[in-house]
Amino acid sequence: MTEDKVVKELIHKLRETLDLMHSIPNEELMEYVEAIVFEYAQENRLKSTEMKWLVERIYHAFRGYDVLQPLLDDPTITEIMINNHKEIFIERYGEVTQVEVAFENQQKLEDIIQAIVSKVDRVVNESSPIVDARLQDGSRVNVVLPPIALKGPVITIRKFPEKPLTIEDLIEKKAITEEAANFLHDLVAAKYNIFIGGGTGSGKTTFLNVLSNFIPRDERIITIEDSAELQIKNVPNLVSLETRNANTEGKGEITIRELIKTSLRMRPNRVIVGEVRGEEALDMLQAMNTGHDGSLSTGHANSTQDMISRLETMVLSGANLPVEVIRQQISSALDIMVHLSRLRDHSRKVVSISEMLGVENGEVKLNPLYEFVEEEETPAGDIIGKLQPTGNKLQSTSKIKLAGITY
Repeated sequence: MTEDKVVKELIHKLRETLDLMHSIPNEELMEYVEAIVFEYAQENRLKSTEMKWLVERIYHAFRGYDVLQPLLDDPTITEIMINNHKEIFIERYGEVTQVEVAFENQQKLEDIIQAIVSKVDRVVNESSPIVDARLQDGSRVNVVLPPIALKGPVITIRKFPEKPLTIEDLIEKKAITEEAANFLHDLVAAKYNIFIGGGTGSGKTTFLNVLSNFIPRDERIITIEDSAELQIKNVPNLVSLETRNANTEGKGEITIRELIKTSLRMRPNRVIVGEVRGEEALDMLQAMNTGHDGSLSTGHANSTQDMISRLETMVLSGANLPVEVIRQQISSALDIMVHLSRLRDHSRKVVSISEMLGVENGEVKLNPLYEFVEEEETPAGDIIGKLQPTGNKLQSTSKIKLAGITY
């Protein structure tokens, strides 16, 4: 009998024994599970490790997140992708593989989805089949239900480490050099407005969190996110805001745009927007242009130039302004653009740091300060390279001088 069949058989047996299994305490449920597994083990001569696995697997079917729980508990797994109740993929050390586990049926997967979204006051159903949520540990969850998802309910979970990565961790992983890290530290302390761009899975949120922890302790920070993920430990005067989806009647939605507007009435020194995707980009830029220096945000793009173009498109989606005006707004609001990339060896690196110089001949002009230079590729496929200074100097030094930082 396969492991899955054993689990299903024992779960079915336990359900017959416990009519009110959801109302008994966890400790009592665990005792029932251990008893039924011990009985099975005696008949089938199981090893202690096999018994332990069965106990955990069956218990999680009732009280945890079923087959999902061991994957969530595994610190080496960074992403979990559930395509339907039979297909589960994971990312570990940058490699995506399918795991040999499955949910009992589609209904079980749907029950897990409702358990996840209800804990953060979100709603997902056939009339509202897409939702972003988060787990208690901060991991980001995206859910798509049928009929939008053709093969069955889809869950994608981006896990976050219990201990947030530090700049020292990124230097050790060779995601950034110590010189560039010290440079960005000074820019954050001196209240330069910094925008982080990058592709999917390039580490934008992680890097935003690292930069956020460079902010001086005596400042008041407002963070705005779709799903709260940032873990800022250094700043005590911190307010975290999270968007809200509309209810089943289509009412009660709170957007990032509304949160940015209300945050400006909360006396922030800086505003941190987790990610801009649409018309809220205009509000973010206006906040940066109206005395909230040192603000930070991220966006999805394939290069720094592409990020600028995407910001233009985002602003245009919410305001009927000439492109020249939008470019002027972007160049005057943003001081520094940082671009991250996930390279072909699955490593995540800072690949460029550029200064915004304003608009020249109708185009936003950039001053590249650091660029990643690939040196070689090892036989194992690892990319050897370094984020190197271009030789160009930071031209806008007024904020650094005002902060008393020697440059």
